[in-house]
Amino acid sequence: MNIQRSNGLKGEVKIPGDKSISHRAVMLGALAKGTTKITDFLQGADCLSTMECFRRMGIQIQNTSGEVLVHGQGLHGLAAPSDLLNVGNSGTTIRLLSGILAPQPFSATLTGDASIQKRPMKRVMEPLSQMGAKIESLSGNGCAPLRISGTPLKGIHYKTPVASAQVKSCILFAGMYADGATTVTEPVLSRDHSERMLEHFGARLTREGTAVTIQPEPQLAAREIPVPGDISSAAYFIAAATLVPHSEILIRNVGINPTRSGMLEVCRAMGADIQYLNERDDSGEPTADLLVRSSSLKGTVIEGAIIPALIDELPVLAVMAAFAKGETIIRNAEELKVKESDRIAVMVENLSAMGADITGTPDGMIIRGGPALHGAEIHTYKDHRIAMSFAVAALAAEGTTHIEDADCVNISYPDFYGDLQRLSR
Repeated sequence: MNIQRSNGLKGEVKIPGDKSISHRAVMLGALAKGTTKITDFLQGADCLSTMECFRRMGIQIQNTSGEVLVHGQGLHGLAAPSDLLNVGNSGTTIRLLSGILAPQPFSATLTGDASIQKRPMKRVMEPLSQMGAKIESLSGNGCAPLRISGTPLKGIHYKTPVASAQVKSCILFAGMYADGATTVTEPVLSRDHSERMLEHFGARLTREGTAVTIQPEPQLAAREIPVPGDISSAAYFIAAATLVPHSEILIRNVGINPTRSGMLEVCRAMGADIQYLNERDDSGEPTADLLVRSSSLKGTVIEGAIIPALIDELPVLAVMAAFAKGETIIRNAEELKVKESDRIAVMVENLSAMGADITGTPDGMIIRGGPALHGAEIHTYKDHRIAMSFAVAALAAEGTTHIEDADCVNISYPDFYGDLQRLSR
């Protein structure tokens, strides 16, 4: 795909539903009694993989335009799949589903695409094994395919080495089936969508600082789940409206959960012009409309406790930093290396190709803003967040930028390029 410099972005956009919340709504809806109605569900490849895995375990799911109906069978209502459970490219699916499968009275094998089969799964295998789970990496390398033989679990107190919502959620989901309370303590708080949704469905949780405890055998009841717009998808329009001169975009219905809104904090620290409008709360998730106008940016330091709240937005923040005045330093972001691609290396490679002054570090990047960026050949490595980040960079750079494997955005935002084109002048 070829993208050229824009003269300005104007209009409104309603971004797709939050990916993290869409995954969890299907999972907990399947484990609840009754029919859960999900509106604004993200129709991306990752979330559809979650849906298909639960269908293979006997859960009836209707997916029509605008809403999803999950006919839950209760905490113990899943059936043994007759075939492999294929998660596609979805790390959320394989890690969270591992926690659900570990205590089931059957065995199952989780697999996925080539990218998933390289991503580290020991981070969930270790705590699940401490709970008594029988989980094996069939390749012997700590990666998928994973063979999980269901067995009774015991409650534990697990301290995660790094803040990870996927690891925390996996343990909490397994904890619903344990013989006693299960506690997860993180070094800093990661996104809390699972905790909010578990409570919404009726689970018994207590929170203290960075620790959360779940009691076993909750009575989960079907709910209506309106999915807010995904702030990770909104990030590209925030960046585009900020970087492209003469731009003003209203982004409707964006989730602004404090454990996810680090992007907004950093943008404001850099000088971005962002206004919150129509703030509200939908089923435990705070949302707002965001009005974003073009503005000049300055460099900043992104590190520490805020990193888990914006880990998926760091690639597009690096793009913004390349156009900012001064130096931006990103630290404590080692997790970027084990996403769909090594996002540190890939951002350095592609921003350098566009003329940016950027240096990779073991845990992040140093970006010295100022040099004008120009079009280049962008290698996405089939990583959706890389593709969308450089689509934004292309709108503010001179010349034409070619993005290879541009259709990888279908993982999280199938209509991304169409929405971007509609706003461009």
